[in-house]
Amino acid sequence: MKLIADKLSVLRDSRPIFAGLSFAVEAGSSLILRGPNGAGKTTLLRLIAGLLPASAGRLLLEGGPAERSVSELCHYVGHLNAIKPTLTVAENARFWQRFLGDGGQHVEDALAAFGLAALSDIPAAYLSAGQKRRLALARVLLAPRAIWLLDEPAAALDQDAEAALSAAVTARLAAGGLVIAATHQPLPWPHAHVLRLGPSARVA
Repeated sequence: MKLIADKLSVLRDSRPIFAGLSFAVEAGSSLILRGPNGAGKTTLLRLIAGLLPASAGRLLLEGGPAERSVSELCHYVGHLNAIKPTLTVAENARFWQRFLGDGGQHVEDALAAFGLAALSDIPAAYLSAGQKRRLALARVLLAPRAIWLLDEPAAALDQDAEAALSAAVTARLAAGGLVIAATHQPLPWPHAHVLRLGPSARVA
């Protein structure tokens, strides 16, 4: 499986966010998006997720199921955690599992993977910023998706939570998936390439 971007462009109010952007990501690899604020990192993730249209260019998936679009194969975790504060940790996870479809890990296992098992009955409103981020990330384990799109995934995470995130990403890559993340922080993930967005976008 290979995700290919061919000369992608996005305009906002007639102003180009990026133009002529091309890259490819193989299954088992991760792509780290870097660049200054406003360079288009979040925009690119949202485009791949099917939440924004491209002004020009195309997005292709070689070797994926022909009956499903790229966006249908994606988990998108934005910089907002999308957590309902009045629901418990477990209730939030169950909501996402029902919404995303089953076939992934059990709720209890997904929460345990991100160190949230002891907090499952606590209303999400009482969680710290880092705990809320872990809860948002746990949903990538609740339903199978080949492509993970993560916007600042390590924001507010402590070392243990960063290790849990790295373990989840490593497992996803080993299973033949691919992960694309926008970040200002170092992410020591395996098989990682860096796409620098800005005036002279390039893959390193």
